[in-house]
Amino acid sequence: MKWFQKTLRLPAVKRGFHLITDLLEAQLPELEEIEVGLAHIFIQHTSASLSINENADPTVRHDFEQHFNRMVPENAPYYRHTLEGPDDMPAHIKAALLGASVTVPITNGRLNVGTWQGIYLCEHRDHGGKRTIVITLQGK
Repeated sequence: MKWFQKTLRLPAVKRGFHLITDLLEAQLPELEEIEVGLAHIFIQHTSASLSINENADPTVRHDFEQHFNRMVPENAPYYRHTLEGPDDMPAHIKAALLGASVTVPITNGRLNVGTWQGIYLCEHRDHGGKRTIVITLQGK
C-alpha cells in the first residue's frame, strides 16, 4: 500500500463556492500511481470549508451562496465574536455546517467523483486569502 501526503496552497478567491477538482488533480501527479484507494482532503481553516456537489451548472453555486447567506446572516444581534468583522462569525458557522474535509475514492489514477460531481472550496469570508489544504492519498 502506498501513502502520500501533500500540502497545497490554494489561490485566494472571492466569497462563494468554487470548483477545485481539476486544480487538485493537476497538483497531484501521485494519483497516477494508485489503481484503487482514497483521497482525504482537509482544509486547515475555520472560515472556509469543503463540499462535494453539482459541477455542471454554475447557478447551483450561486444558489448555495444565496441560501447560506440567508440561513446564517451577518450582524446577528446575538453574535459575540465580532472583532474580526461581520462576515467572520457567520463564516465559522457555515464552515461547521459543511465540514473541513471530504474523502473521495481513487480509481485508475483519478479522483472517482460522479459525472455531475465536483469538489468545492467554500469560501465564507469576503477576503479569506489563500487557503491551505492537506491531501492524504492511500492505495495500491
